[in-house]
Amino acid sequence: MAVMKVIEVMANSETSWEEATKKAVAHASKSVKHIKSAFVQSQSCVVKDGAVAEFRVNVKITFEVK
Repeated sequence: MAVMKVIEVMANSETSWEEATKKAVAHASKSVKHIKSAFVQSQSCVVKDGAVAEFRVNVKITFEVK
């Protein structure tokens, strides 16, 4: 039986939600090992002067505790 833990990470990108998600996983992987999945819980964006200026994601990252 595996023991799993979930952490919540927030990240942003000026390019896309996908890039923000990749940044969240990359940042978490610096200190967390054995990451198994990432679930994008929510997406939002910042609008400036009528255009999207920043994409934001709230990601739940699941990893195995060894």
